[in-house]
Amino acid sequence: MTGAQILTGLALTEVVEVPLYCLALKRVLLIRALVAAAAGASVNLISYPLFAWALTPSLVHPLGPEAALWCAEIMVWLLETALLYAWQRRAVIDLTLICLLANACSLLAGLLVG
Repeated sequence: MTGAQILTGLALTEVVEVPLYCLALKRVLLIRALVAAAAGASVNLISYPLFAWALTPSLVHPLGPEAALWCAEIMVWLLETALLYAWQRRAVIDLTLICLLANACSLLAGLLVG
C-alpha cells in the first residue's frame, strides 16, 4: 500500500467507525459522546497502521490477499476490543460486539469504495 492509500484507508475507517463507537459506547456503556468518540478515534489510530503496515503485508505471502485481509481484520477487531477493555475494565462481551460492528462496517465500506 502506498502512503496515500494508507491515509485514505485510515480516513475512511475513522469516518465510518468513530460515529458507531460514539453511539454504541454512549448507549451501551453510558460513556459521554465526546469521550466515546475520542476512544473510537484512538483505537483506530493504533490499529490501522498495524493493519496496513504489518499485519496485512506479512500475511499476504503465506495466505494470499483475501485470507490475509480477513485474518488481519480479525486481529484488528480483537486488538480494538482489548484496548477498549483495558480502558473500561467492564462489559467485555458488549465491547467485543461493538468492535465487531464498527470493524465490519468499515470493512464493508472499504470493499465498496476500493
